[in-house]
Amino acid sequence: MAIRGGGLSRKSKASSEIPSSSLADIAFLLLIFFMVSTVFRSDKQRPIDWPEAAAAEKIDEKVKNILNIWVEQDGSIWINDQNIPMDEVSQIVGPLYADSDRRLVISIRADQDTPYTFIDAVQKELVSANVVRVVFATELERQMTRVRR
Repeated sequence: MAIRGGGLSRKSKASSEIPSSSLADIAFLLLIFFMVSTVFRSDKQRPIDWPEAAAAEKIDEKVKNILNIWVEQDGSIWINDQNIPMDEVSQIVGPLYADSDRRLVISIRADQDTPYTFIDAVQKELVSANVVRVVFATELERQMTRVRR
């Protein structure tokens, strides 16, 4: 009395569908991973001696609407942590200013011992780029605490 076929039969077959019940969990874990591993870039401070001022006004603008132009004693210009030649300042700042619907504020941050000829050259480049919102950063303005928005 032998049992034919082993006596056991398989009731379920392999499914050809991908299980979708855990896809939301996987997506959520990936989202958390990318949020935790993302590095936000901050502006690098240039080593300059800030000019003094008797009075200053806080820039009441969002950080994304402020473009810092660093002018050092030797006349080198730094925009977004890149050294830019003086004659290319208007070509870089002009489109950024136009794309922001004239909301962009240009903050000139120069060493207090920087010769005025370099500051004047930067101003002329900004005028040729049709930029009208320009401020000069000073030690007093740097010390003011600003609400981050």
